[in-house]
Order: sequence, then structure tokens, then C-alpha cells
Amino acid sequence: MAATVGTLTNGPPAPRNCLRQRWIVADAHPVEAAALAKEARLPQLIAELLWARGITEPQQAFAFLNPEPAHLHDPFLMLGMQAAVDRLESAIAAREPVLLYGDYDVDGTTAVVLLKTAIEMLGGVVRFHVPHRLREGYGLQSSVLEAAYAEGARLVITVDTGMRAFAEAETARRLGLDLIITDHHLPDANDALPQALAILNPNQPGCAYPEKSLCGAAIALKLAQAVLQRRDPARTREKILPSFLKMAAIATIADAVPLRGENRVIATLGLRQLRNPVGVGLRALFAAAALDPAAKQLTGFDVAFRVAPRINAAGRMDVASEVIELFTTRDSARASELAAKLERLNRERRDTEAFALTAIEQRLATDAELAAQRLLVIEGSGWHRGVIGILASRVVERTAKPAIVISVEDGVAHGSGRSVDGFQLLDAIESCADLFTRFGGHAFAVGFALPAAVLPELKRRLSLYAAEHLAAREPERLLRIHAELPLDRITPVLAGWLRKLEPLGHGNPEPLFVARHVRLLAAPRIMKDRHLRLELAQESDQAPATLLTGGAIRAVGWDLAFRVDQLRLAEGSRIDLAYRIRENDHPEYGGLEVEIAGIEPSGALGHVDVLPQCK
Repeated sequence: MAATVGTLTNGPPAPRNCLRQRWIVADAHPVEAAALAKEARLPQLIAELLWARGITEPQQAFAFLNPEPAHLHDPFLMLGMQAAVDRLESAIAAREPVLLYGDYDVDGTTAVVLLKTAIEMLGGVVRFHVPHRLREGYGLQSSVLEAAYAEGARLVITVDTGMRAFAEAETARRLGLDLIITDHHLPDANDALPQALAILNPNQPGCAYPEKSLCGAAIALKLAQAVLQRRDPARTREKILPSFLKMAAIATIADAVPLRGENRVIATLGLRQLRNPVGVGLRALFAAAALDPAAKQLTGFDVAFRVAPRINAAGRMDVASEVIELFTTRDSARASELAAKLERLNRERRDTEAFALTAIEQRLATDAELAAQRLLVIEGSGWHRGVIGILASRVVERTAKPAIVISVEDGVAHGSGRSVDGFQLLDAIESCADLFTRFGGHAFAVGFALPAAVLPELKRRLSLYAAEHLAAREPERLLRIHAELPLDRITPVLAGWLRKLEPLGHGNPEPLFVARHVRLLAAPRIMKDRHLRLELAQESDQAPATLLTGGAIRAVGWDLAFRVDQLRLAEGSRIDLAYRIRENDHPEYGGLEVEIAGIEPSGALGHVDVLPQCK
């Protein structure tokens, strides 16, 4: 049964688009976790969190908590690597111009930077092409291949693109261009592959490479690693590869691939290298983002939400090729100029996104038929195509439904979609394949183009597909709680152990805890009419009126001020709390505190539905 919620009085209103939230507390494994904790010499809580991630052996735990270069896989385990390296070495030796064909996002641009740097280090001649999002769109273009051939190129290497470029691969074959495809996107539904000299993609049929979820830049890294180590294994291992991990880490975190296995190794080691950025481009970008890795350790959060959006802004709003120039220039003045431009483009991106998002929210609020759809398809005239993917993500966040946002311009509809757990969005799109002029993606994200005239038919088919494959349910936001942790058990030592789980993200989520029988030591404080600050202490389970030792701890709840009146919170109130541990570095009131993810009256929770905060 859902917990009852009080009536709002004169306090702050609940945010729009509130979703029902379901708290799910993970099953504990006390016996197994205790054995792992003893054998691996870990705190019980850390062992419990590792066990929940499928890490059940001491050796696995040690490798997870202590990634090192030796944990990177041999690149020659990847199907096609030998042929790709042989052909690239031949081109470098003959000084044949090599064309790198990239993509306009973080993954695609950093992949170009990695391979361009590697080829030039070996004395090769390299050019690159990154398509303009609006004028060319995603993927290989035959016209670019024809121009490259006319200019003397005989080898083209794609990065982060190419798995469905059947017609373009045929163009390359006809021209006499050798084509190497490096991509991480899923092959065609029938496992058909373009004709190419070599394809590097762990997801292709027959590839035994252990890590299947590399991003595009990580696959480019493996090609660079393979060709460099053939020339100088020791220098590659000790000096070059650690440096290259910086770009690969940015892409791995930004592309939201699972941060497990080799991805975790790349992200962790790359973040360490990013603490001391050598290139003028990285230093200029960090300065623009107000990041100082020398003063404060760079985190995955910093990369995902402060570095990556600025890089992506170039491809969304202007020309992504300037990102490659930023990361390869040695002119500090030019680097500062380019970083400042990315900062400006990112501000423009935020403004453009906010304008369109307002229109989308109004439509969802006023069009009941649209809002009731299981798969939301929302189109708008002239919305900037560079932000429709972000807009789709925002709609998913607000509705907990898969969403496709479409921009219509000059009779052409360009769409981008994002999904939710349990719904394969690419499968839905493939069910309408005959309608598109181009499409691609994976389970959780797709992109496509089609004539605007067939939009009604697309909506009809997708609605039928969703009705068959997506269960009817009230939209809800799942709050997956990883462990029970009373507030009195939060210590600096525990916080230090939790830091060893970083970088956090997809596949390695930030631990979320629940504490029951928590008492407010003072009246709640409202900040900026939206946010909530509490002073809390843990009560004993055995003696509910007894406060446990450990003192008070501060808690902050973003956009949670409305819960004060809903729950009639006051000094002495008892609550159950879902929270994350935070380390506040403010010089005056720093220290450990908790960030509230959910709050309910004490004793109201089991595995039940509750009304949450909204973001």
C-alpha cells in the first residue's frame, strides 16, 4: 500500500511532473558478504556492495578496487585487429594519406584525436573528417569518400561509425579505397556487416574480445595500442598508453558505457592521468569549466557533467572539428580561444534546450492523449537538431517512459530517442525500418531521419509496437537502494572506502542507502524556496526514543522543500531516509553530510510505493 501523504498548506509547491517513486531495497547477503569481507580484508558494507555487483571472489574484489594497466586486454584478441594493423603499418611506411572519418560527439572526436596522434607519432600522414550534424548528419558519406580518393587517400578508417554503412562501403570498394571500420554500435539486425578490409567491433559475430561494451574511442585506443606496441612495446606500455588513456577515459564516461571490466580500468587510470593535464587544450578546457585537477581530484561526475557537455556543444551547435584542433594544438593562445568558444556554445545549447523543453512540457500537460502513450513521440518545427537527444533524455527523466523527440524542417524529420530499462528502443525502430532514410543506435538510444510526410504512420506503428512490448503501468521512478546503513555508521573511514568504488556511473551506480528511525534535531530549513536542509541523528532500533552516539549529521534535499508541509516535518519528527553520502569541502562547514534521495515518515516503508521528490 502506498504511504499516505499530507495535504500541502502554504509551503513551497511540489515540482511539476512528479512521478510516483518506488523504493526497492536490495536483498542483503550477510553470510556471503561476511566471507568476502574476511577473505579480502574489506568492511562488511563494501563487501555487500561488491557482492551485489557480481563480485564474489577476493581476486575479483582486489582487481575491481585496484585497477592497473596489466588489466587491459591484448588488442590482438579483437577480430580484425591483425589485418587492420598490417594495413595501417603499410600506409604509414609508404606515407599514404590516411583519412580518419569520425563522429561529432565526445566519443567520435576523442577517437579521432587518439588515432591521429598515434599515426603521426609513427611518421604517418593523416587527415580527418567529422561530419557537420546539420548539413551532413551522422555516418559515412559517399561524397566524402570520393573527395578523399581524388585527393590521394587510399585508406579510410572510421571511428565510432560505420557498422551500417553498406552503401558507403560499396562506394569505397568501387573506388579502390581500403576501408577499416572501428565502431561499437550494434550490427544490423540480421548480423549483416559492410564489406571492409577489417571491422573492429567486439559486438560483431565471431569476435572473442572479452569486453563487449567498449565505446568508440576505446576501440580506437585498442587500434592505436596495437600499432604502437608493434613499433616499441616498452615505450608504448610505460609512457604512451597511459597518456592516451586520458582521452579514452573522457569518452568512456561521457558515452555512458558500463563502468565495469576493461571500461573501469580505462576510466580509472585515465582519470588519474587527467590530474596532471599536459596538453594546452586540456588545460584550457579545464579552466573554462572552472576545474583545477591539481587542487581537487577530478571525478567521473566532473567529466560527465562539466567536461563532456562542453565538448559535445561543438558538434551540437557548430563544428566538431574544432574539438580535435583544441586537443592537438600546441598553441596555448589558440587553445584558450577554442575553449572559450566551447563555453559560449554550451551556454547557447542550454538556452536552446530550455526553450524547446518548455514547449514539450506544455504539450504533455495539455494533450492527455499524448501523455497517455506508452512510448512518447513528440515533434516540433525547427527545434535545433543538436539538442533533440538531450530533450529525449529530459522527457524520459520526467515521465519514466521511452521518448522520441523529432525536429521537422524543410520536409524532413530528424529524430532522437532514449529508452528505459526493459524496452529495446532499437528493436522498436527496426520494426519501422522501411520508413527511414537512415537510422541506427542501440537498446537505449536511437537516431534517424525520414520524410516528414510519413510521421503519422511512424507514430501509428510505434504506438502499436509499444502496446505489444511495453506493459501498461503507472509511470514511476524506481529508487534502488543498495543497503541499509544507519546514520551513526557514517565515518570518514567508510567514506574513504566508498571512494574506491569510483568512478561511478552506468553499470557501477553510486551507492544509495536507507536509514530508518531518524530524528530531526531542529526545525527544517528552506533554502531558496526549493531546497531543504535538515539536522539529523540516528535513533536506536531497539529503543526508538534513544539517540545513538555519533552526533548530528547534516542533510540536504534538492527540490524537496515541498515535503516539509506534506510530512509536517518539525523538530523531533521521525523519518526514514534514502540518501547518498557526500563530502562537503566548504572551508567553514565542510565534512560528511548526506544528500536526500527520498524521505518518508518513520515506519511507513517496506517495499512500497511513495510520493517522492522530483527533479
